Amino acid sequence: MFLLQSSMADSVMTMAYGGGVNLFDTAEVYASGRAEETLGNVLKKKGWRRSSYVVTTKIYWGGQAETERGLSRKHIIEGLRGSLSRLQLDYVDIVFANRSDVNTPMEEVVRAMSFVIDQGLAMYWGTSRWNVKEIMEAYSIARQFNLIPPVCEQAEYHYFQRDKVELYLPELYHKIGTSSTGLFPLSVPTKGYSWLKERLYSDEGKKQLSKIKELRLLADRLNCTAPQLAIAWCLRSEGVSSVLLGVSNTEQLLENLGSLRVLTQLTPPLIAEMDVLLGNKPRNNKMEGRS
Repeated sequence: MFLLQSSMADSVMTMAYGGGVNLFDTAEVYASGRAEETLGNVLKKKGWRRSSYVVTTKIYWGGQAETERGLSRKHIIEGLRGSLSRLQLDYVDIVFANRSDVNTPMEEVVRAMSFVIDQGLAMYWGTSRWNVKEIMEAYSIARQFNLIPPVCEQAEYHYFQRDKVELYLPELYHKIGTSSTGLFPLSVPTKGYSWLKERLYSDEGKKQLSKIKELRLLADRLNCTAPQLAIAWCLRSEGVSSVLLGVSNTEQLLENLGSLRVLTQLTPPLIAEMDVLLGNKPRNNKMEGRS
């Protein structure tokens, strides 16, 4: 959750919870911690059963000082305690390492994450934007020293970023014996396609924009909006357990929730048609250390 006005955050979360959304994601870096404060205030006001929803936060960028960022044992523990204070919670369900840290030994990261879980500050820990080799290293260290391995990876996933979620992560988790990939895609093409507009004037950007226009025609055929089709397309992947949606008002949230209806329309022939249109269906079966 990025920073919204308190009244709007209340309205958005109330509609989301009532619509079946049970996961609220934030990070210590969002609005310098104020996003966590807003989320915590709404949760406290609503008084929903703690067992009925999931809260996740991410640790890496916590402040200006060198000791207030990264994945050192010091910052993981102090950063998470700071997040819990702002969230007004006793624990988060998942604490994510919000990128890898080349300056901290992996064993230190895994030991610190295991510690906060043992202390009851988090139920699980996960990774965000880690590559396959880094995840496997963390898993191997956890198994070697009887520590707690990461349970999920937050990965960028949309029409034009498919390989990691559809190919490499499923193979990784199959190899290490985890039953669910628990992926939380960070990037979904929603209203405005701002991530695409940034590359509009590149050759690749022009090709992608052309494909987006065709996908909008397909959305018209399905009687849905382009964002609804994009979200439903992400949800249809077997490796995706949740899609993180960033909304600024209740109208946008209501539109996005309509993607659940579209999901039932994504038949195998329609998915195959979209694969042909996109022309980027992953085919390589070899696991690589990609981001």
